[in-house]
Amino acid sequence: MYDSLNHLAADPAGRAPRSSATLVLLRESPAGPEVLLLRRAERGDHNSGAWVFPGGLVDEGDHASAGCCTGVSAAEADARLGVEGAGLAYYVAAVRECFEECGVLLARGADGTPVSAALVATLDAARGPLHRGETTLPALCAEHGLSLALDELAYYAHWRTPVGIPKRFDTRFFAALAPAGQQALHDAGETVEHRWLRPADVLADLARYKMLTPTIGTLKLVAAHDTAAAFLAWARQPREVPLTQPRLGSGSQGKRPVLPDEPAWAELGRLDPEGRGHACYDIQTDVPVRLSPHVIRVTAGNGSVMTGPGTNTYLVGGGPKNEWTVIDPGPALPAHVQAVLAAAPGPITQIVVTHTHTDHSPACVALKQATGASVLGRVAVHPMWQDGSFAPDRVLHGGERLMLDDGVTLQVFHTPGHASNHLCFLLEEERTLFTGDHVMQLSTVVINPPDGDMRAYIASLRELASTLALDWLAPGHGFLMPRPRQAMEAIVAHRLKREAKVVAVLRRLGPATVDALLPAVYDDVPARLHPVALRSLQAHLFKLRDDAQAHERDALWSLAA
Repeated sequence: MYDSLNHLAADPAGRAPRSSATLVLLRESPAGPEVLLLRRAERGDHNSGAWVFPGGLVDEGDHASAGCCTGVSAAEADARLGVEGAGLAYYVAAVRECFEECGVLLARGADGTPVSAALVATLDAARGPLHRGETTLPALCAEHGLSLALDELAYYAHWRTPVGIPKRFDTRFFAALAPAGQQALHDAGETVEHRWLRPADVLADLARYKMLTPTIGTLKLVAAHDTAAAFLAWARQPREVPLTQPRLGSGSQGKRPVLPDEPAWAELGRLDPEGRGHACYDIQTDVPVRLSPHVIRVTAGNGSVMTGPGTNTYLVGGGPKNEWTVIDPGPALPAHVQAVLAAAPGPITQIVVTHTHTDHSPACVALKQATGASVLGRVAVHPMWQDGSFAPDRVLHGGERLMLDDGVTLQVFHTPGHASNHLCFLLEEERTLFTGDHVMQLSTVVINPPDGDMRAYIASLRELASTLALDWLAPGHGFLMPRPRQAMEAIVAHRLKREAKVVAVLRRLGPATVDALLPAVYDDVPARLHPVALRSLQAHLFKLRDDAQAHERDALWSLAA
């Protein structure tokens, strides 16, 4: 059995994923595309009884099959899959496994026409010997004058089994239209049943089907298209196919794979590189999470549409003196204050605040009373929506460096925009930026004039993104975030895209009131959130005014002449 170990990284336990290929067969139906699914036999492993697509390991024979292939060259296969010298073998393995498991063969005769269904039926007896290694696909093709029609396959996905699972696979996913006239038939060995099913129907009734995560992912992709041809056209588009490697995590749904587009995915990789599955994919209220030797997170139980899973309080310290600084003590909830005090491994000597919105700073009072810690931060220019109890012992300014302990240093950045007094703090030794509400996970922050300023917000984001070398963002709401520069650049792009929409709506409706502009500018936002969106719309309009692109007269907004 051949495994392309040269281009696959082993997990921390030394297990390298095995090369494999999967082929999704599709056909058209009046109700939409259908896919062929096979039910695995009971073998006592996690695949037992699962509904899967035809597929399996790449073997030595697949690497020796170039001579019976047409439609895709070895160089083209390598380029498409991003490998060296092994690309064609994945294509061949997908075709071979499909024939072994369901009796469908993507091949052409000597004259270049698709292989006849009658000939494929006569080849059915070869499926078992082929699977057992008693014959090879090149031998079968040579005997019957066939060549594998690799250009019928569209490569569309790359999945790798999570670290921590004993049997790991590095799988390339292909799709193709089922050849006309050929009848699928499960092999009654590895698979015990087959069905043609509409992905939308399966997804609507997943409890009936045991399925692995990549299978569900493919069903969602196919279901997003009205026809099989449309899905294949999408799959054939020139693009880089990303690697999807879930990570194991624990939480409210038990231990399960967590996908890269889920909020906890990056943090799980940092906290659990060996894939033991002990790190949590849920934000848990008032439960301390050790993010590094110098950082602990405790999330308040104030989750809402505005605060997401709740406001994060961070404890930073752990140097030789074992003194700790609190970043954003959070809302004045007694249970949260007690959780922060209990989570501190040593004395709390300082409390620093990113800004004074009422979900971030009110617990300063109780925490200072309990610890005697000094409070550092800034007071907002405008009192609206602010914590009136906030009274810093010292006002912080951008450019300061706070030496918390030997090897634990916070650099202070004044980042107005979400609030006039907003600060971010960089833990220099870990290149981690505590962002407060300057960057939030999963959503954009509300910019609420007069204290919020869209122009200042975009400028602050751009400056951080262009000047700081960062590894992580520690937001005020949500999990640790990777790729800080990309995250901040994406926020700027989103804000400018919304600004362009404001301009377009002004061009179409102006002069108009903000109430008239709101439903058109935020037609992609649920109406129940429009009162919140109204604040950001006003911030966009003020920015356009300050940029001399719009003006207001008698409560009516127009584009500048």
